Amino acid sequence: AENLEVELQQCYKAQARLSEQLVVEVAESRTSKTLVQEKEAIILDLQNELTKARDECTNLTVLLEEKTKALELVISENQEIKAQLDEMTVRAKSAEAENKTLVDRWMLQKMQDAERLNEANALYEDMLDRLKASGIEQLAKQQVDGVVRRSEGAEFYVESTIPTACNHKIPAHDGGCAAIFFEYNSGKLVSGGQDRTIKMWDTNTGLLNRSLYGCLGSVLDLTVTHDNKSVIAASSSNNLYVWDVSSGRMHHTLTGHTDKVCAVDVSKVSSRHVVSAAYDRTIKVWDLQKGYCTNTIIFPSNCNALCFSMDGQTICSGHVDGNLRLWDIQTGKLLSEVAAHSLAVTSISPSRNGNVILTSGRDNLHNLFDIRSLEVCGTLRASGNRMASNWSRSCISPDDNYVAAGSADGSVYIWSVSKANIMSTLKEHTASVLCCSWSGLGKPLASSDKSGIICTWT
Repeated sequence: AENLEVELQQCYKAQARLSEQLVVEVAESRTSKTLVQEKEAIILDLQNELTKARDECTNLTVLLEEKTKALELVISENQEIKAQLDEMTVRAKSAEAENKTLVDRWMLQKMQDAERLNEANALYEDMLDRLKASGIEQLAKQQVDGVVRRSEGAEFYVESTIPTACNHKIPAHDGGCAAIFFEYNSGKLVSGGQDRTIKMWDTNTGLLNRSLYGCLGSVLDLTVTHDNKSVIAASSSNNLYVWDVSSGRMHHTLTGHTDKVCAVDVSKVSSRHVVSAAYDRTIKVWDLQKGYCTNTIIFPSNCNALCFSMDGQTICSGHVDGNLRLWDIQTGKLLSEVAAHSLAVTSISPSRNGNVILTSGRDNLHNLFDIRSLEVCGTLRASGNRMASNWSRSCISPDDNYVAAGSADGSVYIWSVSKANIMSTLKEHTASVLCCSWSGLGKPLASSDKSGIICTWT
């Protein structure tokens, strides 16, 4: 019995150890089961990631194929562009050779023109001496229509007639026409408008002769060189544009202003020098042969209008502060200044003899100044005459006897310089008149308005 009790105790002990081992095994089994579940979850996540990676790989493969096709297309386009570049290079070289030939021909033509001009000047001087001796100088002014007497520093033209009737009414530009200018000693009119085009008109027929393109902004002012070979336009795109009239090609784009260019003029002595004014409060002097700015004048008040003196040595400018200023073109120094108007100056126009300057202002006055003393020698006004904008341009007739100016009511007023009274009031425009220009042949007078209509008057 004692042995059995001992064995029973041993059995109990063995059973206790086995129970403890079973508890440990069960705990380990649960831990293992948890680890297996975690591993299965990780495997599932990895499988999902693998699926996503395969999908991304598929998408990238498709994208790679698209990029490859796009690259092949770009390579093909690049080859085409390269071929076009080669072709354009060949054409540019050909054009350069053609340009050199044209320059040579132009120089030869200039030499021939100079010889003919010398012969004409000699003939004219001989005729003038005979006319002076016989005391009929006034008759000579009428007979030598458009001949320039540079030796005396003056120009004589035929007697201007007072316009009374509208000859042509031309729908010239879309959005308004702020700049018109007659070619020298010609009836051809050049116009520029908000539609960014320059157009050349035959005022005898009212038909369009040529259009010039390439301007990137509204045309605010324009001028023509004295040989009628180039047109220069001032633009709201902050640039000036120069075209060759015969070919219609743009020669230069003059850059340097930082605001809209509102006025431009070319020297009466040389077609090489040009001045421009912009709302960056600068006047720039340009050399057309070199194609860049040679001098910059800075001032405190924006300039609305400017012109060269007849000798080409002085720049006359009209400003928003109402002052008329004279500048030395070589040094850029201010020579003299006068309060021309109580409000902004809108227009400056020199007389043909160079002694008088016509200024117009937002105070609705038109003043005539003696350029030598800057004293007012005449004031023109009308009760209904009102300037339409800061760039409303008036003009003097070729014989310096009359002044023409447009009004905001669509009328064009004609004054006598000597009598300072209104000679004619022209009514045809239905919008504000912005610009007037008188042909150097004495007629016609042209006017343009805010709706883009140009009227010629005889």
